[in-house]
Amino acid sequence: MYKRKIDNELTKWKNTPKHKPLVVKGVRQCGKTSSVRQFAEQNFKEVVYLDFREHPEFKHLFSPNLDISSIIMRMSLVPELQQYEFIPGETCLIFDEIQDCPMARASLKYFYLDGRYDVMCTGSLLGVNGYKSKKELNDEELASIPVGFEELITMYPMDFEEWLWANGVKPIVIDYLKDCYAEEKSIDITIHELMREYLINYIIVGGMPEAVVTFLNTKQMNQVIRVQRRIIDEYKADMVKYASQSDKSRIIECFESIPTQLAREYKKFSYTTVRKGSRGRDYAGCLQWIEDAGIIRRCYNIRTTELPLDGQREDNEFKVYMADIGLLVSMMEDGTQSSIKQGNLGAYKGAIYENVMADMLNKMGRKLYYFHKDSGLELDFVVRYKGECVPLECKARSGKAKSLSTVLKNKDIYHVNHAIKLGDHNIGRDGELLTLPMYLGFLLTEV
Repeated sequence: MYKRKIDNELTKWKNTPKHKPLVVKGVRQCGKTSSVRQFAEQNFKEVVYLDFREHPEFKHLFSPNLDISSIIMRMSLVPELQQYEFIPGETCLIFDEIQDCPMARASLKYFYLDGRYDVMCTGSLLGVNGYKSKKELNDEELASIPVGFEELITMYPMDFEEWLWANGVKPIVIDYLKDCYAEEKSIDITIHELMREYLINYIIVGGMPEAVVTFLNTKQMNQVIRVQRRIIDEYKADMVKYASQSDKSRIIECFESIPTQLAREYKKFSYTTVRKGSRGRDYAGCLQWIEDAGIIRRCYNIRTTELPLDGQREDNEFKVYMADIGLLVSMMEDGTQSSIKQGNLGAYKGAIYENVMADMLNKMGRKLYYFHKDSGLELDFVVRYKGECVPLECKARSGKAKSLSTVLKNKDIYHVNHAIKLGDHNIGRDGELLTLPMYLGFLLTEV
């Protein structure tokens, strides 16, 4: 079990007096269950685990009422749960895949008010709405979400820093990278080359824990790809299982079009790329389903390069990136991984560099924005950084990108004083432009 950043969040939750039941949400297969179970087993005398996907019969434990004493009594009578003791103040209940049992989520309010037991939950499709069966909708109508009585935390696949931890990179090395970044000084060439190699492997493997474990244990890329593509197949199975009948095929079409969308010169998401002649009104809800499931992230075009960024966004003009870079690469044709290793990215070079940055920004909880004008001026990403609106460009070449130069030279128009370019180079500065190696993108956390 590898160190995850959510461990700090779980500790903070546990140490908060009179804390609410915790719900950890996130895309399927990102490590939620493993992290929650490990934490509970290390911090509670007794851990009662209920998986509503594997054991749908557990849903009956929350009817005919949500009285906590009655729920505990019903649990104690279930053969699979008779091994557990329900000790007030020392027992933690884990509700896994809580989206499959709306009444269990409704019970969180009463567990909080009762106060005898801690509850930790995980959910993979909590954001998906409007694509459920009539019975599921009826169940949800009866079981209102316990607003104000639960604490929500979002978990992501492993980010690049967690990837370094998993690879055994020592804290002193990571601290050295952070110091070089803060002081804008060049990184030792040996460490620089080592980090480039870690980044290349991260691009191919990504942050899905099972893919990471497979890579570290076997170093066999064919086995890693097999794991990644099985995860992709499971996502598609969710689309078929949970989406409405009329939208199932369209959701999969949207999903499968993502590598093609990103291979285009201007990567704005196009519904006609999904299917020739298709319209947004036919596919917009399908794309929303995939985003709500946490599989993708939209990056919105903004009208002007000014803060606040969310107030400038164009709702109908956006790019779509995979939430995990390794899964994107696994969706490309066979041999892409070998090409990446050899530095030959072909038509996908822009897509991969941009999705790496989107991966890093997304996993630090940032919203994604870019800037594009019909004149051809385009900035890959725009972020709030140290209180300013700052463009981020992801390029392999050194020197100023044309769009960055234009924006920096016309401050009266674009109101941009600083810019950052990330790519295959060391740390450096040229006036208002800071260059960083792509592998340091995970450090751009300051807002």
